Amino acid sequence: MPYGTEFRTALSILFIDDDEAFGVLVKKKLAERGHIVEAVTTGDAAMRRLEQGGVDVIALDHALIGETGFDVLERLGPRGPRPPVVYVTADADARTAVAALRAGADEYVVKDIGQEFYELLIAAVEKVYERWRLKKIRDEQAREVREARDRAEALLREVNHRIANSLGMVAAMVRMQANGLADPVAIQALQETQARITAIGGVHRRLYMHNKIGLVALDDYLQFLTDELQNTLHDQKRPHRIAFSADNITITTDKAISIGVIVGELATNAFKYAYPPGEAGEIRVSLRLEPPSRAVLCVADDGVGFDPNGAARGTGLGSKILRAMAVNLRGEILKDDAAKGASISITFPLDEKDLGESS
Repeated sequence: MPYGTEFRTALSILFIDDDEAFGVLVKKKLAERGHIVEAVTTGDAAMRRLEQGGVDVIALDHALIGETGFDVLERLGPRGPRPPVVYVTADADARTAVAALRAGADEYVVKDIGQEFYELLIAAVEKVYERWRLKKIRDEQAREVREARDRAEALLREVNHRIANSLGMVAAMVRMQANGLADPVAIQALQETQARITAIGGVHRRLYMHNKIGLVALDDYLQFLTDELQNTLHDQKRPHRIAFSADNITITTDKAISIGVIVGELATNAFKYAYPPGEAGEIRVSLRLEPPSRAVLCVADDGVGFDPNGAARGTGLGSKILRAMAVNLRGEILKDDAAKGASISITFPLDEKDLGESS
């Protein structure tokens, strides 16, 4: 246990009073209780003694030669670093005591020559020391908790950083493999796989960018993701541009991953099928807050739209992933049949934690 926080029955007390005879009486009376008293008559002498350390409690008289107890309190500094102070005053006016407490004293005792004064002084000294001791213990425990939390946060930050780097490496290897193939079907499959890896890796990379443990700022994350999709999917046959807009919504990690995967699936699908080969087009990704407690994610284009009588395109894996991610969000997938091209939106609820971090 740190020094100064252990239980003490015999206290070392520094008594500051310009009446040396009274100091002797205080020393005698407190010794009967088992305490050790050192008496000094000036603030300068008190400061020199305090520099040596080993003082548990200061008993400070109000009226000193050439100065007051308020002057000494100012020299002692704020509560905490120095020992607690019991202010001793012969002034029965409560305003003096209140002023002393405001100036930094921890307790006060009205001074007289009766036996009751010594009993009150002993009680005050022991009370302020015990209060100070318990506060030291609480402060030490709080410090240990903060340090443990900081270590855990640093470890989590490092773990997520390494996960993001590893997923980035996997995505790069998938891209390299796609670049070495000639089969357009295989190339598309690998590009879709890369987009999914990028969506998940981006969450881990941005978990701590805003110092919110377990939360992701969606505007920042989805901007990163759409930029990556643009760089990965854009080519001469698909010279499209992704336009992104979002409200400021911060959301839990598991939801962010689901949202990222949905954006990856829908944007990739739009790149492949929305516009004829070689024709440039815009793909719009938007996220907006829908008060009081919902959000709407939408991916839309101005392309050829859906053909209800046409043959299914692709393997159907993307549709299965999309539905699974919507279930994770407790969301509803909606298709806007009146849109010029294709427009798919997912409306999902925000819980209290999400709403508490949104603006």
